[in-house]
Amino acid sequence: MEYSAITGKPSERDIPRPQHPASPVTPDTEVAVLKAGLARLKQNLAGIIRGKEDTIEILLIGLLAGGSILMEDVPGVGKTTLAKALALSLDADFRRVQFTPDLLPSDILGASIYNPVDGSFTFKKGPIFSSILLADEINRASPRTQSALLEAMSEGQATIEGVRYRLPHPFFVLATQNPVDFHGTYPLPEAQLDRFLVQLKVGYPDRKMEIEILYDRATTGDVEIEPVLTMAQVAALQADVRRVKVERSIAEYLVDLVARTRQHPLLKLGVSPRGSLMFFRAVQACAYISERNYVLPDDVQRMAGCVLAHRLVLTPKARYGSITKEQIIEEIVKQFPVPA
Repeated sequence: MEYSAITGKPSERDIPRPQHPASPVTPDTEVAVLKAGLARLKQNLAGIIRGKEDTIEILLIGLLAGGSILMEDVPGVGKTTLAKALALSLDADFRRVQFTPDLLPSDILGASIYNPVDGSFTFKKGPIFSSILLADEINRASPRTQSALLEAMSEGQATIEGVRYRLPHPFFVLATQNPVDFHGTYPLPEAQLDRFLVQLKVGYPDRKMEIEILYDRATTGDVEIEPVLTMAQVAALQADVRRVKVERSIAEYLVDLVARTRQHPLLKLGVSPRGSLMFFRAVQACAYISERNYVLPDDVQRMAGCVLAHRLVLTPKARYGSITKEQIIEEIVKQFPVPA
């Protein structure tokens, strides 16, 4: 269900600025401007997808932590709409690729084009050479095409025909996918799933909210999204997030949760060290978006499911018993005492 039709509108930056340009800009003032832009970004998204504040916060946490984001849910609940709204709210080079079974790696990365006039080849960059890549219905493409994103997502670069190209910074992938049991889908390989910082689900709206959506769509046209943050400001926010304090006891708690996934009898594959690092960054971003400069155990518990679950591989016994990855993470979190 597309909750609101959206279009991008180029505009001057609408982020609050200091009232007196001649006055010196202090670090505190710069942070205030960045946080004001972040608040407007959240407001933009809330105006597109109603009643999904927690989903929007998780999406922003993924952005602040500097990772790629995977949205999985049934068709029609607003995955693409939400991803597009986020991309258009940022003043960045944004490209969208509709993944289909016949999509080739060169359609994403680019290819050398032959010039018959002088017999030379000219490299034409693909959509991956953007700040934000929206990979829509990513699991409808073949695994070979899906793997074209691996290097870009982990290293911020692409090697094409033996030549290494740096991608813009920051660079991140916003991907949507339908559940794997839907017709015409290919499951993402574990190596690619591990490169997504968070996986989130939009979910159906409640009864009251769905009625409001019906009336909104009947009386309003397209909603124009204006950019509220530049990518340089996003990079500054990400740097500010990494200064959030994490006590050693919290880090030990986080690592113990991760280690338990590697020993769980119902898991064939647990969380990797890369997953631990992404988990660490996610809890910092969770604290930051809650307007704290320190991490609490609550941040670890809140982020465990959406950061860890998609990295796990269930044993056949767990699959046949209809046990989900989310249930296992919830069980692990309950087992460990919260650090004082």
